[in-house]
Amino acid sequence: MTQATEIAPDADEREKIWAHSADSHLLEPNDLWIERLPKELGERAPRVERGEKYEFIYVDGKAMSRQLNDFMDAIRPPGAGNVHIRLEDLDREGVQGQLAFPSIGFWTANIEDPELARASARAWNEWALEEVMAVQKRIIPTAVVPVVEPKDAAAELEWAAEQGFQAIFLPCGMPDDRLWGLDIWEPLWAAASAADMVLGFHIGTGGDTVVYRGPGGAVVNYMETTYPGMRVVSHLVASGALDRYPNLKVLIAEGGAGWVPAVGDRMDEAYRQHGMFVRPRLNRLPSEIVRQQVYASFQHDVSGVQIIEDTGYDNVLWGDDYPHLEGTYGHTQETLHGLFGSVDPRIKERVCRGAFEELFNVPKVEENPAAK
Repeated sequence: MTQATEIAPDADEREKIWAHSADSHLLEPNDLWIERLPKELGERAPRVERGEKYEFIYVDGKAMSRQLNDFMDAIRPPGAGNVHIRLEDLDREGVQGQLAFPSIGFWTANIEDPELARASARAWNEWALEEVMAVQKRIIPTAVVPVVEPKDAAAELEWAAEQGFQAIFLPCGMPDDRLWGLDIWEPLWAAASAADMVLGFHIGTGGDTVVYRGPGGAVVNYMETTYPGMRVVSHLVASGALDRYPNLKVLIAEGGAGWVPAVGDRMDEAYRQHGMFVRPRLNRLPSEIVRQQVYASFQHDVSGVQIIEDTGYDNVLWGDDYPHLEGTYGHTQETLHGLFGSVDPRIKERVCRGAFEELFNVPKVEENPAAK
């Protein structure tokens, strides 16, 4: 008598895991700023020009990036440029809510002219209001704020909060005279705290994403995008910004989560062992501030789940990165089952839903008929 072999079901045959995504993106029209700004500003705002093999992103006449056209187009999900089709994509993939960062709008962070920065941010925000927020509630755009003058950033945040935005996008990389730990940003922290607005720092923004061209450059440069997110946390904690505003929440998007408690421990060591040099003094240990106010999202990292049980740090969120190259579209359920199929249900609930719903107001999974 032969013994039957039990075959594990495919992800499609298993019960669907529903999750919120704390790292998704909106794909803006290439001519968004040309259409919405006066000619003299629109031509200097972020725009895309396409060649035979590459697309170039220009900001105020400077080329900032290039990507393979045909390859990028081929992998974009059906709903990349259409909100209604996108919602159908999300239902199929098992994604209920999305925090949606810009795509081309990331490059507004590289603008140096205050007037252009203000106009470009407002144009993106008005587009997001009209084309995304007005027609559905599951996709939550982050507002863009101008980051040349801190007072302008604070003013745009206050306006965005009045319009119903729940988070702002901030770049991880900043010039030396505008690093996030400097006191010049106090108006922005105060405004964000008062408005209960999440500070969404997305990795790979604000600086050059290619810093090494030697062997293994693709992997090295991918790693290089994550380090500025760690610096953001250390600056905001060590400077006392988060200590002064204990209800302020920071999200480091797409940079993984396994490093967060380790950074807290490392800062504790500096705070204790080099205490005679530490200024300002904090009311809490750095690790306490990190665990209470810093959140992080990942896509595929097994360590992002493991650290919750091992370290107790549970401000961890999952992200699908829709519709970008590193995202999970087409294999989201396979990814979610691989990450959460055998973990403690409490951890699964926390990463897939709980931490996100702690930060954002979004329709619950059970309120979506497609989820039942």
